[in-house]
Amino acid sequence: MSKITILDDKFKKSGEQELPASYAEVNPHNLYLYVKSYLSSVRANTAHSKGRSEVSGGGKKPWRQKGRGGARAGSTRTNVWVGGAVAFGPTNERNYNQKINKKQKRLALEFALAQKAESNSIFAVESILIPSGKTKDAVSMLNKLNVRDALIVGDFSNEKNFTEGKAVEIENTFLAYRNLQNCYIVDKSEINAYLVSVFKTVIFEKSALESIVKEG
Repeated sequence: MSKITILDDKFKKSGEQELPASYAEVNPHNLYLYVKSYLSSVRANTAHSKGRSEVSGGGKKPWRQKGRGGARAGSTRTNVWVGGAVAFGPTNERNYNQKINKKQKRLALEFALAQKAESNSIFAVESILIPSGKTKDAVSMLNKLNVRDALIVGDFSNEKNFTEGKAVEIENTFLAYRNLQNCYIVDKSEINAYLVSVFKTVIFEKSALESIVKEG
């Protein structure tokens, strides 16, 4: 069964929560399609070579068409000349994006969560905020869970957090985790199947987890 470990304020196990049974029935191909689409969308697409229309020079015919015994040539900037254009080279005008439906995105997330839950790698805590903003406090929290790396999902976009005091605590929380290479912190609205899959452990705020499960 796909179960999430519930932790108390001291990060000790206090219970379990089951994910909906439908999560385990999702076709894993949905995750493959989403990861393929996600990685395609973040490609830099900077590889570019100059074609005949872009390369400089070559406007003058290098020699007369007939009579000299050599091959004819109309430009010194064709792809067969040194310093000439590149034939069929990479271009930065190529679009690598691959479309995926909203339903498939959701199914991919559900399958990824189910996989993590089966391996007991999803935890839910009351709060992940670190008001001090100190990295050592963030490290202390991760050490209590004894995890190699973690995706941390907060409920920062909740209207309850739209106060000056809460805003400062949230900003300090991001500062605390920023210097850690083995964790990544996001809002519940930013979570996706790729992030869930790439990290060994996922730590949710309870309110964020409830909101994500409810959306399904």
